Amino acid sequence: MSERTISIDCGTCVMHASEACADCVVSFVVGREPDEALVVDAAEARALRLLAGGGLVPSLRHLPRSG
Repeated sequence: MSERTISIDCGTCVMHASEACADCVVSFVVGREPDEALVVDAAEARALRLLAGGGLVPSLRHLPRSG
């Protein structure tokens, strides 16, 4: 089984330093205390995508800059 990874660098996001940052799941994750682990398995990731698709939670807002 191969694992799929996502690498996110807020410095490369077109939404960086905008109002969207405060409501971004990445800001939530990186704003946690060092000893507060956050593990999202495949089923949870799927659930988050479904909830976001239904407008119930904010989706990942990372949009890489082109060029």
